[in-house]
Amino acid sequence: MTDTSAPSLHPATTVGAVRLTVADLAGTTAFYEQALGLRVLALDEGTARLGVPGEAPLVELVGRADAAARAPRSSGLFHLALLVPSREELARAIRRVALARWPIAGASDHLVSEALYLDDPEGNGIEIYRDRPREEWRRAPGGEIEMATLPMDVEGVLATLPQDAGDDGMPGGTRMGHVHLQVSDVAAGEAFYHGVLGFDVVVRGYPGALFLSAGGYHHHIGMNTWASAGGPTADRAARGLRSFAIALPDAGELARVRARVEAAGGPSGPAEDDPDAFVATDPFGNELLLHVAPAPPPA
Repeated sequence: MTDTSAPSLHPATTVGAVRLTVADLAGTTAFYEQALGLRVLALDEGTARLGVPGEAPLVELVGRADAAARAPRSSGLFHLALLVPSREELARAIRRVALARWPIAGASDHLVSEALYLDDPEGNGIEIYRDRPREEWRRAPGGEIEMATLPMDVEGVLATLPQDAGDDGMPGGTRMGHVHLQVSDVAAGEAFYHGVLGFDVVVRGYPGALFLSAGGYHHHIGMNTWASAGGPTADRAARGLRSFAIALPDAGELARVRARVEAAGGPSGPAEDDPDAFVATDPFGNELLLHVAPAPPPA
């Protein structure tokens, strides 16, 4: 599946907070609280940081009332994906969205996971999913993880939820499971995310798409050209994806990744709030914040 001559990331590498530019900060924040069950952890200088109390932020919303709409067919976010720790919590998330009377875009069984799809008020895609245990993941003869897009057994998921179950919002242990990007060229994406950063290619089975991960996960990074082949690069001043974080387990791994980015001639620079982190830009104009953070416990 993967070029053995390419670098490989530490298996404890994960995806961190996704930062979005939104025109209506108050309204979009209310959506993430009411329909998704996240809580505002901090609100300062026009930025709302949302997540689970006592844990790191998962979504950061930057309010820019004058931000232009994202250009059609441009690179950027396809969806951010919140991983909940159990099937019961996925059922609670489905019920929460339904009670908020928010439209659901889809509900799928991907063999490795079960996932709910919706869009936030500004059109940013969102996936809420739970993973099946890794020992249940199937592999093709060549080693590729088998994934598919089948209808979710919604009734079976909801049956895991007791009738008297309460709702205190997204539970502890919820994390950003992966980020799926809309890109102009999959080969260029593979050259950067695999050839430079070191994510392993794990799934090629979807036409016009590629999935990569660290540590054998089904994917931390997804990308597709389904509506963006040959399209323009991302405009981070527009509404939509502003940046997303990649969390590395130690300073040594961060230094190795930074050296590879700089050797490849990729743009990189210091992070605003963390002197030990750095910012890189992928071939499609998406900004990545690479920093050190302990790996979360398995969901």
